[in-house]
Amino acid sequence: MEYRMRTLEDLLAVDNSLLLLDDDKAFLTRLERAMEKRGFAVTAVDSVAAGMAAVAESAPAFAVVDMRLEDGNGLDVISAIHEKRPEARVVMLTGYGNIQTAVTAVKLGAVDYLAKPADADDVVKAFMQGDEIKPEPPDNPMSADRVRWEHIQRVYELCDRNVSETARRLNMHRRTLQRILSKRAPR
Repeated sequence: MEYRMRTLEDLLAVDNSLLLLDDDKAFLTRLERAMEKRGFAVTAVDSVAAGMAAVAESAPAFAVVDMRLEDGNGLDVISAIHEKRPEARVVMLTGYGNIQTAVTAVKLGAVDYLAKPADADDVVKAFMQGDEIKPEPPDNPMSADRVRWEHIQRVYELCDRNVSETARRLNMHRRTLQRILSKRAPR
């Protein structure tokens, strides 16, 4: 069955099941809420084993799969989805992008490959890619300052709130990072 429809609503009317697989719990929760607001019926899991179990129970029409997880590789889940449901629209997410992995993900059936941090609008656009569907531009997109702030916050959390380690990974001076962290989030 091919998806040749005009709007996201038409696409979701066929089947709105969505599997989210990511081991970053904060990111997973944010994306789950955002995708539910867009009309998806979301199943959120945080391991390859849970992802494989969800696919075995019912292969979703859509999936967002993280590349590297604590218990394995997201490519295995993409492969399982496309064995059960070849028309599924899958997007691969990763913080460790490289061309070879992107090619492998697309060969296994992913429609797109997005670098983290990706937001719900990026995911929806990726799902609609390749079709004649033109997504609506976001009504209120995040500012560049907000995107930067969110990325810094994510790295800070991944470094267990260690300012020195976060500054080293972001290649910035520790005091500069401390000033950024002490301010409110930009709009």
